[in-house]
Amino acid sequence: MGKRVIVVGGGIAGMQTALKLSAGGVSALLLERDADLGGKLTGWHKLFPSFTPAHEVLDELRRRLAASDVEVRTRCEVAEVARDGVMLSTGERLEADAVVVATGFTLFDARIKEEYGYGIYDNVYTTVDIERMLNEGRVALKDGTAPRRIAFLHCVGSRDEKVCQHHCSKVCCITGVKQAMELKEMFPAADVFNFYMDIRMFGPGYEEMYRDAQQRLNIHFVRGRISEASPTLDGRVQIKAEDTLTGRPLKMSVDMLVLIVGMRSNASNARFAAGAGLGVQPSGFLAPRDAFLHNVESGVDGIFYAGAVTAPKNIGESLSEAVVAADRAAARREGRTWYFESREAWRTVLKLALALTAIAMAWLIDRCVLGFTRLDTARLFAGFICGVEMWSFLENAAQLSDAPLFRRLRRYARRRIGKEAGR
Repeated sequence: MGKRVIVVGGGIAGMQTALKLSAGGVSALLLERDADLGGKLTGWHKLFPSFTPAHEVLDELRRRLAASDVEVRTRCEVAEVARDGVMLSTGERLEADAVVVATGFTLFDARIKEEYGYGIYDNVYTTVDIERMLNEGRVALKDGTAPRRIAFLHCVGSRDEKVCQHHCSKVCCITGVKQAMELKEMFPAADVFNFYMDIRMFGPGYEEMYRDAQQRLNIHFVRGRISEASPTLDGRVQIKAEDTLTGRPLKMSVDMLVLIVGMRSNASNARFAAGAGLGVQPSGFLAPRDAFLHNVESGVDGIFYAGAVTAPKNIGESLSEAVVAADRAAARREGRTWYFESREAWRTVLKLALALTAIAMAWLIDRCVLGFTRLDTARLFAGFICGVEMWSFLENAAQLSDAPLFRRLRRYARRRIGKEAGR
């Protein structure tokens, strides 16, 4: 009977993971809670920094998926994950040889920040609303007119202790710059302002995009947070802020206020963690085994991560991580998890080789050279070295693998040591 890997989440990371598994000859089952695949990308208009239409990326992933042998199930919510499968919200149990969790993130609900008036005042929008209007081909105020002054507010729901969101959402800055550029080009006569705490342009092409926004389009960047927003009698939005570079308070009326909302962890992360013993970071995102060599591994054998389920990421990072996650999941399914990934692991192997050499030398001395009582000293010395090195190897075997062979070796060593200690 064929074995398979279950991928939980049908966003871009989940789709890419399933495609990579399928291309490698591994049976993949892709589970998506919503009616359609694509995740958050379905709501985007253009992607930074190239302004590539989002539908081009999504359509290509969907086309490849349709041409593959990946099994897809939509409207299928996962309640629990385990190393050997998942439990659906319906109670159905699906077995697998490995599970890749690619459930992504949740957008911050701007209504929590009541001081900005989202959902209360007219013409206060989020970046999600702007993407939707851009996709519809028309951005306008509530009364249908074009905005003449637009303000973007960065870090809504990010780096904010008041709402317990301490982390940086990473892509908010570049999202604000991208949308400011799009609206400025749509409304050339409008004044566009970005209010920020810090501008963090971490990706290739991002800094150049930021400079282009200032120099070519004359978009204004003001270092300072908006403290509150309120409606005016003429239907505009009045904002109060402080320009922290000059130290002066600022009051301004704008036609449109756009809140750049951040990423927060999914509520399902806590449920998955409790059921499978997964680690959770203070931010609520699932914790990988480490941030370097094992960043797609959960620490629980058979469960892997891909995309923004572990931290805010951009699309390119999520797609790249999905390829690695698929490879690790396939390697685990095929029993190929004992590859060596660190100098320390290779050093341990060398120690084992030296220990075996010591045993062989002791035997040769015993059999071929000496035949007297002093041989016991040589054997004891060689045995002591061998024991120390073998114990070091077994203790560090976790750095090499969680494969059954190494687990059996560790259990055998513990039993033998226990028996010898009991004599």
